[in-house]
Formats: sequence, structure tokens, C-alpha cells
Amino acid sequence: MSRRALITGITGQDGSYLAEYLLSQGYQVWGLIRGQANPRKSRVSRLVADLSFVDGDLMDQGSLVAAVDKVQPDEVYNLGAISFVPMSWQQAELVTEVNGMGVLRVLEAIRMVSGLNSSQRVDVGKQIRFYQASSSEMFGKVAETPQKETTSFHPRSPYGVAKAYGHFITKNYRESFGMYAVSGMLFNHESPRRGAEFVTRKITLAVAKIKLGLQEKLELGNLDAVRDWGFAGDYVRAMHLMLQQDEPGDYVVGTGEMHSVRDAVRIAFDHVGLDWRDHVVINPALVRPAEVEILCADTTRVKAALGWEPSVNFTELMQMMVDADLAQASREHQYADLLHAANW
Repeated sequence: MSRRALITGITGQDGSYLAEYLLSQGYQVWGLIRGQANPRKSRVSRLVADLSFVDGDLMDQGSLVAAVDKVQPDEVYNLGAISFVPMSWQQAELVTEVNGMGVLRVLEAIRMVSGLNSSQRVDVGKQIRFYQASSSEMFGKVAETPQKETTSFHPRSPYGVAKAYGHFITKNYRESFGMYAVSGMLFNHESPRRGAEFVTRKITLAVAKIKLGLQEKLELGNLDAVRDWGFAGDYVRAMHLMLQQDEPGDYVVGTGEMHSVRDAVRIAFDHVGLDWRDHVVINPALVRPAEVEILCADTTRVKAALGWEPSVNFTELMQMMVDADLAQASREHQYADLLHAANW
């Protein structure tokens, strides 16, 4: 009998790649869908026939208990979150509720459905296994570079603080109730499915439009911020591997390579034969109130323990995203021309 996985945030970048991967591994995949959300108009639209969905909300404990009880999953991947860091300063309470307390609610739902308590443990092999999407933003003002599993946290945004709570409550439930619960401290991971508000996708969308003559300038903030960027399709394999180990543990996942926003801009513009300096404008309003300057993963443990390796390097990633956005922008431009020609 195939294993069952329940994914919160299934319509997001990571959720869509994870759903594809788990289906390829023979899983029955369920997605948690809130309210009137329509998966047919999302990143998993082409997978809808192979997926199942259940109603639930990370801000509603009862709905999560009902969802876990209905699905009876072998594995739960909590990828649901408000993931755009700048938004966390404008809606700090909401981000904390979803990204922090939402983790607690999912853990409680699993505990309640499984009948776990501190005095009566369930054999690891029979447990619902839980993956929490932690973040490199928890490291914030870094204590050391590169960052590893034992590096202390100093988050620099409400987003990072909420993720740190989710990380620690996952560890607490593992230690308190013997749950198979792990956190993946994933560094920045991108793809053509990344939201347009994120800096890498903002860059590649602008490059595509500038190349096609649909846009002239690209406004950015801090070009000197340094990140460890990888491909989201690679990182979901690491998530899955974490839940296949004999014992639960937390892992840092990244490439171990650092690149600046300036590097990302240069590679993207070079790919279409343009000089970025002719098109990029610095807007101080786009700089974070408390910037995280350098993030880079120490990948020693994830490679040694899980045998995981990234397959796409940074240059290939940026070029992949530019190519995808060029194709999308071209289609949209051609469609607009057809409508104009038809006087619509």
C-alpha cells in the first residue's frame, strides 16, 4: 500500500515541487487547502487529477485536527507560511500567527490524532512523521559563517522570529512526546515558480521584459546582500530524505556557495546580452529595516548523513529563470497584440 503525505502550502513553490516528487515516488499526496482556494488555478494545476485535497487553515486548530484525522498520513510536510520577509514588518502579528503558532497547531493535530502524550510513547516506525520548513533567516545577524545546525539564532525580522519559534516548538514536541519531528533549515531556494515579489524572480521578470522592450528599468535595494541560493526542485528531495531516516534530526540545507544580489543581476542580464548597469536603479526604500547581510550554509551534515547534493548551480538557476520568464513574457505580449489587433 502506498504511503500517504499531507502537504500544507501545496500550491506554493516548494509545495508544488514536493507534490511532483512524492507522486514520482508512488505516494498518495494530499494538499491542505484553505477556504475557497482553487488548486486548478495554482502551481499544481496540472497535477490536480493525481492529487487529493482537504480543507484546513493553519490559524484554525479544529480544522487541522479534522484534516489529519481524515487523511491519516504517514508524513506531514508543513510548508504553509507567509514567506515574503518584507511583509513581516507590515503584518507582524499575522506572520507570527501563521509561521509560528501555525506550526504548533499542526503538531498538536498530529499529537491528538496519534494519541501521543509524555508518558505513553508510540514506536517511531508507526508514527506520523512531521517536517517543518525552518529558514536560514533564523540565523539573521550571523554568529559564524558558514552557518551549521549548531549555529545560534539572531533573527532580524518578525518572519525570522516566527520561524525560530516554529523550529523550537518542533524540537520541543520531539523531546517531550517522542514525535518523529524534524526541521529543515533551508537556505534561499528559487525557481521559475518563485513569487514575483522575491528578488531573484523580480530580477528575471524584469530582464525578460527589458529584453523584449516592455520595460526600461529595474529598481532594487541592497545589491551587496549575500545569500546561498539553490534550486527549489533540489531542496524538496532533502525534505523527503529527512523523513526517511531511522531517527529524527534537524538539517541545514544549502549549496555552501555565496552570491550577492549584484551577482544575480549580472548573470541574468548577461544571459540576454545586456549590461545591467544600463538598467538597474537603486531605491533606498527597498532596503530592509534590519538587513541580513550574509547567509551561507555549512552542508557537511546534510551531505554526509542524507547523501544529498544539489544538481543545479547558481548560474544555471538564474539562466533557467530568465529563460522561463522570457517565454512567459513573450506569450503574454503576443496575446496582448492579438487582442489589440482584434480591437478588444
